[in-house]
Amino acid sequence: MSASDSVLLIVHVYPHLLGTYGDAGNALVLYRRALARGIAAEIVAVHPGERLPRTGDVYLLGGGEDAKQTAAAQELREDGGLVVAARRGAGIFGICAGYQLLGETFLGVGGAEAPGLGLLDVRTDRLERRAVGNVLADADPALGLPQLIGFENHGGATHLGTAASPLARMRIGVGNGDGDEGTEGAVQGSVYGTYLHGPALALNPQLADRVLGHAIGALQPLDDGLVEELRRHRLEDVLPATARAGLRRSLLGVLRRDTAPSGATAALSTTSPSR
Repeated sequence: MSASDSVLLIVHVYPHLLGTYGDAGNALVLYRRALARGIAAEIVAVHPGERLPRTGDVYLLGGGEDAKQTAAAQELREDGGLVVAARRGAGIFGICAGYQLLGETFLGVGGAEAPGLGLLDVRTDRLERRAVGNVLADADPALGLPQLIGFENHGGATHLGTAASPLARMRIGVGNGDGDEGTEGAVQGSVYGTYLHGPALALNPQLADRVLGHAIGALQPLDDGLVEELRRHRLEDVLPATARAGLRRSLLGVLRRDTAPSGATAALSTTSPSR
């Protein structure tokens, strides 16, 4: 957003294709945080078949099913506007399916590999088991953010290349599902991807301001008392309960494995006795 601009343009990309789990709320969060600072703002929803604005300040992409994700990626590749926006440094924030399609490749309809937009150096394949639940992650120290909270619901495992940095390191949840790395999301310049729903920017206002900062620059602080109370509840009540439930599931899994009959025993137990 240049000094001569009068309105911050927030572009909500394909809300009918990429808009599950309340991700549309992220546009409202950015809009309200701009207005609270005396900055005029406008939300523009762009639908498939419509040309994506090249002069937007922030672009938002949410979650969606495989078919809708594949359709959105194809539309965006043909349009080309998001790539133009990224090259000039606009803030781009993708969640779940929106995150995956910002990468190099993802798995689309029927598990077929589909090309992404190449704005993040990440590639996505499948998790062995779908990730569903509350998330707590330590933001990359270079970002200057507090812990990130949210809710994940995805079957993708996302692997970061050398050009992308993790948004955070996992404490509770699966995140990128990249094994021992234990990362969540990715950042590359002004492009952000994450698996956090919630909406993510409502639960993590400092992250919202970081995305806004690519368009506005330095931002004056806001009174986030109500949000901090919600975060406190999540951090002190909800997430510890999630961690305990995860530990119980892990212990039960170990017990089931330890008490399961061995192959030989199982074979004997299912064989009819000789007569």
